[in-house]
Amino acid sequence: MRGVVFDGKQSQVVDDLEVRDPGPGEVLVAVAAAGLCHSDLSVIDGTIPFPVPVVLGHEGAGVVEAVGAGVGHVAPGDHVALSTLANCGACAECDRGRPTMCRKAIGMPGRPFSRGGAPLHQFAANSAFAERTLVKAVQAIRIPEDVPLTSAALIGCGVLTGVGAVLNRARVDVGETVVVIGTGGIGLNVIQGARIAGASVIVAVDTNPAKEPLARRFGATHFLPSADGVRDLLPSGADHAFECVGHPALVRAAVDLLDRHGQAILLGMTAPTVEASFAPAALFLDKSILGCRYGSSRPQRDIPRYADLYRRGALLLDELVTRTYPVEDFTKAADDLHHGRVARGVLTF
Repeated sequence: MRGVVFDGKQSQVVDDLEVRDPGPGEVLVAVAAAGLCHSDLSVIDGTIPFPVPVVLGHEGAGVVEAVGAGVGHVAPGDHVALSTLANCGACAECDRGRPTMCRKAIGMPGRPFSRGGAPLHQFAANSAFAERTLVKAVQAIRIPEDVPLTSAALIGCGVLTGVGAVLNRARVDVGETVVVIGTGGIGLNVIQGARIAGASVIVAVDTNPAKEPLARRFGATHFLPSADGVRDLLPSGADHAFECVGHPALVRAAVDLLDRHGQAILLGMTAPTVEASFAPAALFLDKSILGCRYGSSRPQRDIPRYADLYRRGALLLDELVTRTYPVEDFTKAADDLHHGRVARGVLTF
């Protein structure tokens, strides 16, 4: 079968991948569509260290092909969106409703794939850039069949991360003010999360002026080419500032833009050794800097919720898909993402 493999030096589309049959508590999914996210590129450029060779992709949707023993919540033929969260469901964090903090869901990649008899790692417990992938049962969340799979693919990362950061982590309230630095796939979902939450002012900041129409479509009330003009709109500062780029200077900007008791929420992925600086005095008056993994999400709860919001017209998914590409055009899709030509490109099989 086809898939995108990174061997530590280059990524390539291959046609000789194999994946094993599902074991107990596992689901085999025929992937229909997979969004291309900066995290995939970060594996290729080394920002995210990951063992190789690895089958890339982590944002997908498809149709259940087979299930292992003990799986009862999905069945062959069901449409599913895939989560990257392979949490155990039994530890203290899972029991508290914080599956993103499950230690068994972090840093232990499996190897369900093989090529020429040699095993390959699975990226983010998902590897959606393959015609078929094998996931834990908890990662396959059934969705209504009237949600297009090319759009549903984006729920499993961009939507969970961006909208989830607003609703679950920051808990933006009605009438509050929000600044979103970076309007890529994550930033657009933060914007629409703020709109859904009822924020009164949503300031989108991006150096690319071509992104303004889409940012406004998703809910931005203002668009600025840099953070320098935010104080003109919000003289006292913002209640919430989301950094969605992963640049140290922008982390500092997010902190500096806060009002009293404001929160800076960091979503952009930096390299592990990168450091950011800020004046500690900036945190007096109850200001906070919040990390956020995967939108502090509970996928089994949140994915059906977001699918329902989409069906009611409140959550935009189709508009996120700038372009679809056959998987063979992965290089072109990656280049378009790298140069900011797309909000989200989606690979199809």
